[in-house]
Amino acid sequence: MLTMPRLAVLAAMLIASVPALAATYDAHYRVEADPAVGNLRVELKLSGEQLPGKLVFSIDPQRHRNFTSTDSVEIQGASVTWRPRGKYSRLHYDFVVNHERAPGRFDSLMTQDWALFRADKLVPRVRVTAARGLESRATMEFQLPAQWTAVSAYPTTSDELMQIDDPERRFDRPLGWMLIGKLGKRSESIGGVQTIVAAPAGDNARRQDMLSFLNWNLPHLLGVFPEFPRRLLVVSAGDPLWRGGLSAPASLFLHASRPLISENRTSTLLHELVHVAMGIHGDGESDWIVEGLAEYYSIETLHRSGGISEQRYTEAMERLAKWGSSSINLMSEKSSGATTARAVIVMREVDAEIRSLTRGKASLDDVARELARRRGEVSLELLQATAQKIAGNPLKSLDRATLSGQTAKPAPTP
Repeated sequence: MLTMPRLAVLAAMLIASVPALAATYDAHYRVEADPAVGNLRVELKLSGEQLPGKLVFSIDPQRHRNFTSTDSVEIQGASVTWRPRGKYSRLHYDFVVNHERAPGRFDSLMTQDWALFRADKLVPRVRVTAARGLESRATMEFQLPAQWTAVSAYPTTSDELMQIDDPERRFDRPLGWMLIGKLGKRSESIGGVQTIVAAPAGDNARRQDMLSFLNWNLPHLLGVFPEFPRRLLVVSAGDPLWRGGLSAPASLFLHASRPLISENRTSTLLHELVHVAMGIHGDGESDWIVEGLAEYYSIETLHRSGGISEQRYTEAMERLAKWGSSSINLMSEKSSGATTARAVIVMREVDAEIRSLTRGKASLDDVARELARRRGEVSLELLQATAQKIAGNPLKSLDRATLSGQTAKPAPTP
């Protein structure tokens, strides 16, 4: 016979074994543009029956300023701790848009007519302490000057609210590129991907050219990466922005002066699209894998789409092989131009070896697809294991000693 204390213990065990029901609260981002001072004023409003107990933001003190709240907020260097109370709380701060990536070249900029920036810089990284099962339901709106509009990688509701959803986290934080201001844009569905190309009105960005280029090539990239985001934003502008391409979740930036296909048969636009598709980053020695795959598929996609001929494809690979021959050791934290060139040749060798071992039933596409499915950090060991699983044998083309420029040690004399 169970006594009352034992019944209480049993009841507690049963309650603990039942998964907590998911509960939600609203997180609403309101962003007001002030081009006169180059700032965006951010308000984060939380509301619901239950709110997180603490949010700790990792800020850049030079760009995130003037924090205030309806509840407790503590600022210590690069850390801001916000403790919401009750069923309703607000946090306010200023975000300095302008940021130089190189002297005189900006990767975030605000003018009198527009602003280009990363949403994940606008809202800094945050650690949230909340009850088990408690999740946010987030939206974002912009308060803009007359004739200004906003575009992002997020869908917009009929009342101009962006729906922010990050399924990997319980607290939704906006990510990717955003462009606000007096804009010109083109939009089209390509292979099931809602594709938007946007630039400031009057800028020399080739919006229609980029959209046509994507119509031609994106379907071939989707053949390798079927889990590509269903919505893609490409933003572009000219000087004084940084003269290159930069990827982010479901979005990318391309300087207006960059050609769609370079003289060496590579494409910055396709290169950054591969980064969007794969969502991977290297460990301390594997950036060559990330950059090598992106450059390989930028050329390979052009080849498959007919954008370059077989002869020009071969010439491109020969040039890369010559350039990459000076990179003896691929293992480094940051891949240089020569290292990336050699990495492309390694990827081509991996493709050929897999095709040979599987009698054409598999290729590098299968490896890249699996890495894109996993996302996150990639290493040589992960690449080796993934390729071996697909090919059925270890690959000679991924031997560490060869890739790092080491020579095999002679066997000891008996």
